[in-house]
Amino acid sequence: MKDLQEILAIARQIGWEAADILRSYYHGTAKDPNLAVEYKQNEPVTVADIAVSQYILEKLQASLGNEDFIYISEETYQSLSQSSQPSTPWVWIIDPLDGTRDFIEKTGEYAIHIALVKETRPVLAVVAVPEAQKLYYATKGGGTFVETRDGSVPLQVSSGKRVEDLTLVVSRSHRNQRLDYLLQNLPCQNQKAVGSVGCKITTIVEQQAEIYISLSGKSAPKDWDMAAPELILTEAGGQFTHFDGRPLQYNTGDINQWGGLLASNGEYHEVLCKEAERILAQFTDS
Repeated sequence: MKDLQEILAIARQIGWEAADILRSYYHGTAKDPNLAVEYKQNEPVTVADIAVSQYILEKLQASLGNEDFIYISEETYQSLSQSSQPSTPWVWIIDPLDGTRDFIEKTGEYAIHIALVKETRPVLAVVAVPEAQKLYYATKGGGTFVETRDGSVPLQVSSGKRVEDLTLVVSRSHRNQRLDYLLQNLPCQNQKAVGSVGCKITTIVEQQAEIYISLSGKSAPKDWDMAAPELILTEAGGQFTHFDGRPLQYNTGDINQWGGLLASNGEYHEVLCKEAERILAQFTDS
């Protein structure tokens, strides 16, 4: 198996190429620019999702083979879910288009997530944001970087703000009463609406916000929504855990990330986790 830096170079290259393909669909310059939208479990899926998923999988498998790695992509997951437990601890978890609604509605806030997970934890991550023409990458213990066409620079989360001055990144579409109640009762009330989990987390590592909360309702975010963004945040000095402090686990057989998850710049992480649990207990009682 190649070493992690060689694998990262391959993943970055594929991330840039996949970003170019998505942009061609977004701007209507693809060979077949017609964005037919279908719905899978109430979530929109476009030709772009499928095309980019195939592209990333083919490129990764051509470079790295199928002996050392299992490959899981949002668009192909159903066909894999019947297989037995993976024979290797190394699993690629891919979201070819995170923020499909934003892609369709042309907000520009969509991303590509490529994560390499060893056993249950991410060790390598790429998050490409095509409209910003930026690619974020991280390896376990190696820090987080943002790459543009001019080169790459290291990133670090913000620090030194009072808890009430922190900014939350929130969804435009994935909302429910419990989440709204929680957000209304937190000590920090500054909010910034951003699509795609990848774009939310890059907003935190770019120091434009400090907190993101995910609260599952009838459905939950999936492994491919969280795995790459998590490592991008934690390697930039942030934290990303369940409200009770447990780390997120991937590749466990259940692709859903149930419960309350908090991503932050780390400064008030435990305080906000406890506060979130307290507020939600009140909502349940009311």
